[in-house]
Amino acid sequence: MNDKKIPLISIVGPTASGKTSLSIALAKMFNGEIVSADSMQIYKGMDIATAKPTDEEKQGVTHHLMDFLDIDKDFSVAQYCNLAHEVIADIHNRGKLPVLVGGTGLYVDSLINNITFSQSESDEKLREELFTKYTENGVDYLLSYLREFDPDCADKLSVEKNVKRIIRAIEVYKLTGVTMTEHNLNSRLVKSPYKVVKIGLTATNRQFLYDRINKRVDIMVENGLVEEAKEFMSISHSKTSAVAIGHKELMPYFSGELSLDSCIENLKMQTRRYAKRQLTWFNRDKEIHWLNIDTCNFDFLVKESVEMIKKVLFNE
Repeated sequence: MNDKKIPLISIVGPTASGKTSLSIALAKMFNGEIVSADSMQIYKGMDIATAKPTDEEKQGVTHHLMDFLDIDKDFSVAQYCNLAHEVIADIHNRGKLPVLVGGTGLYVDSLINNITFSQSESDEKLREELFTKYTENGVDYLLSYLREFDPDCADKLSVEKNVKRIIRAIEVYKLTGVTMTEHNLNSRLVKSPYKVVKIGLTATNRQFLYDRINKRVDIMVENGLVEEAKEFMSISHSKTSAVAIGHKELMPYFSGELSLDSCIENLKMQTRRYAKRQLTWFNRDKEIHWLNIDTCNFDFLVKESVEMIKKVLFNE
């Protein structure tokens, strides 16, 4: 760990692929601490919907950037990167190995590539207007609007369809006259401070992953997802809950429009679609070492990961 760059393990992949279990196993083996890269797990509560690991599942491994922000607070990728850089530096300075884990591709890529962000002022009124357009017309309406002046950014954000980031991209252009794509190109002038080994979890048989997703949703419901969603939906100012997968799909049940079974089936479908978008995002990165969860048992996944970590980070 004497390299000038900070060694970093990055574990990515779609929801329900087993990132949490693998990251904890590796953190225990390499004296590591985990840094979450999940745009929903940062919020307090929503524990079931966002599949936050329980204290028992963490097995004593320290987790950072999880469960620290009130749901009525906005949080940008720039804020995430600022915090994550500080946390990773602290972990490294204490002689431990940082392990970045999550399925939010923009968080992972922006952090590892050391993207700097526009510090332009925000316009709360404009943001509210755009959010209203989203609630009235849907996310594709905002994407079409963004595509008029920044097609590259629109194409990129169409993968995850994160409403907050789409709104922010529009806001930046309206305030500065410079597109988010141009901001990002200018921001890549500073080299990354990290020496990274990138490990991805996927499945050769997509149905295998989808079955895991369906089972996870069933377990979430058993563990109280409906009650959790109902509690958060009662907080009228919570835009976060309104766009979070696992909560918004249950709205028609609470309003009496659909049965609970119909909403749960829709939740499974939306989660499967989200997993597909995550894979599309991460598959663009040719530096990721992919491991197949449907053809390898957990011990083999750990063994292969350890070998890659030793080779890439420690030249062993």
